Amino acid sequence: MSQGTRTGPRPLGPALAFLRVLRTGLDGGNGLPVALADAALAIPREGRESLDAVVRRLGGRYDEDEWGLDEQFAEAAFPLLDFLYERWWRVQVEGVANVPGHGRAILVANHAGILPWDAAMIGVALQREHPLPRHPRFLVLDWAFELPYLSVAIRKLGGVAASPYNAIRLLEQDELVAVFPEGAGGNQKRYGDRYRLGRFGRGGFVEIALRTGAPIVPVAIVGSEEVHPRLADVPFLARLAGTPFFPITPTFPLLGPAGAVPLPSRWRIEFCEPIDLSRYGPDAAADRGLVFELSEGIREIVQGKVWDNLVKRGPAFL
Repeated sequence: MSQGTRTGPRPLGPALAFLRVLRTGLDGGNGLPVALADAALAIPREGRESLDAVVRRLGGRYDEDEWGLDEQFAEAAFPLLDFLYERWWRVQVEGVANVPGHGRAILVANHAGILPWDAAMIGVALQREHPLPRHPRFLVLDWAFELPYLSVAIRKLGGVAASPYNAIRLLEQDELVAVFPEGAGGNQKRYGDRYRLGRFGRGGFVEIALRTGAPIVPVAIVGSEEVHPRLADVPFLARLAGTPFFPITPTFPLLGPAGAVPLPSRWRIEFCEPIDLSRYGPDAAADRGLVFELSEGIREIVQGKVWDNLVKRGPAFL
């Protein structure tokens, strides 16, 4: 388990200054990259330098692998993400050694939040805490790739369009693949339903694991439900925006785009023991009853660990 002096309250001065400058820049007609670069002066130096590097790279052409991962971009973004991990959300991690250091595997996690901060923090945890750091590939819903600026960053950090075909290809290349089986339902949960896991779809991740022989590592995440407390949804505006949802939170749309800045909740991430399904064989992927049973069993593991980590964490913001 990672240790450190991260349990105290997080000072809000830099965050409030960041929000004020970002809102002023956006209201003044500046584009998002310019507004972010100006607002970065309000955050600590390591985060500021990282954000500057990310903004520069978003506007250029750089080498990527066939899936769009840009390791130099990821390296440039790491200090900013590490600031969020270490000082903003004070993430504590258990069981990181349960993630294979090489070879194919599937991470199956609960999901929440308007933006994929949970995916980003899994990536940082594996880079910081694992004895053999590696970049996980995250399966992301198609609509996220239509978001300006963010879609580029998601792809460069390891995001891949969610589909069984892509997942199988990645695993055949012995990649580490992360999936969030709650899908868009994880994003759409109201604050009152936080940490109550939804259905894990039709168990597609189990089928993929059976076909490829990849072990499954359940992952429980606590903290992501509070970064954008969802109070309501406006379906009409969601249709206009071309997204599955248009959330109302305490800061959005009240603060405009600045309302997307996450709140400083305390996080815990637990990587559970791997589940080996190879004894069933690839043909078992066609057994719908078995697939559903295995999927529900994994959902119960994640749900149980979420409850456990809520107790271990205590108050969300203190």
